[in-house]
Amino acid sequence: MTDTAASGVQIPGDLTQVGYVSGAYGVTGSIRVTPFSSDADALLNVKTWWLDKPGLRAVTVRTTKLHGGDVVAQLVGVVGRDASEALKGAAVSIPRSQFPELAADEFYWSDLIGLDVVNLQGEALGQVTDMMDNGVQSILRITPVADADAKAEQRLIPYVDQFVKTVDLAAKKITVDWGLDY
Repeated sequence: MTDTAASGVQIPGDLTQVGYVSGAYGVTGSIRVTPFSSDADALLNVKTWWLDKPGLRAVTVRTTKLHGGDVVAQLVGVVGRDASEALKGAAVSIPRSQFPELAADEFYWSDLIGLDVVNLQGEALGQVTDMMDNGVQSILRITPVADADAKAEQRLIPYVDQFVKTVDLAAKKITVDWGLDY
C-alpha cells in the first residue's frame, strides 16, 4: 500500500524532516524555516518540499535565501503574512533521494541515525539515536542497548576525526575511539 496525500499525490517513502517553519518573513507571504543542520543545502536546492500543516502536502518552492541561520522561502500559493503565519510550526520534509550529493567522507545526519556504534576494541556502545550541534561540532547521541542487569545511560560523542574513526553505511556501523567507561 502506498501513502497518498489528501491531494492524491503519492508521498515519497524517504521523506526526511529537515527543519520547521518558525514564522513569517515580511508581508508578502515568505516564511522563515529553521533548519536542523547548519548546512541548509537541501532546503536551498530542492524545489518541492513537504509540509505537514494543515495536512501533509507537497509545496513548490519559488525562491530561497539564507538569512542568519534560517532559510527564507517564498512558496507558490502562499500569499500574504496571514497565510505564512498559518504555517508556523509546520515540519518541513524533503525526500532523501533529492538531497545534494556529498563528498565520499561526508554524511547527512539522517544517514547516521540508527547505526550501531562500536569502539576500537570491538565493544558495542549502542546505537545513534539523535544528532545535535553545539556550535563547534556535531555530536552523536548514543543510546546503549541495555542488558537485563544494568540501566543504560546515553553517551554523547563529538563527531570529530579524533573520536570517529570510520563510518560504514553498508555495514550500518560507526567505529569510534571511545571507551566503555567514558
